[in-house]
Amino acid sequence: MLLTKASEYALLSVVLIARQNDPADVDTLSKRLGISRSFLAKILQALARENVLKSYKGAKGGFTLNAKAEDISVRVIIEAAEKKPLTVFECAPDTSFCPNNKGDFCIIWPFLNKFQTKIDEFLDDLTLVDIL
Repeated sequence: MLLTKASEYALLSVVLIARQNDPADVDTLSKRLGISRSFLAKILQALARENVLKSYKGAKGGFTLNAKAEDISVRVIIEAAEKKPLTVFECAPDTSFCPNNKGDFCIIWPFLNKFQTKIDEFLDDLTLVDIL
């Protein structure tokens, strides 16, 4: 899976939010990043649903981090924005769940599974602090 614009915008937004003391509102973020307000609002709401961000309503509302930057992994941000687990290939973590029904005799599954595991570990270890 290639990362989509949702992942890119989520990471950019979370960085800007982390650099502020006050809640960051969607209008300001969308103007600053030069992206659609409605698309960004959906991304930020998804991040809030997954507890990456905390949402505040009202005139001085907006979004703040819901945890310390060092406790927020890049993988969590990406998966919240994409609304699904991050997978490199359409390959299942177990051969019995192969989307092509060829898991029992797939010669590349061990490689793909190991590759996915390494990517998952890397993105789990990479935190918002590393980007900041």
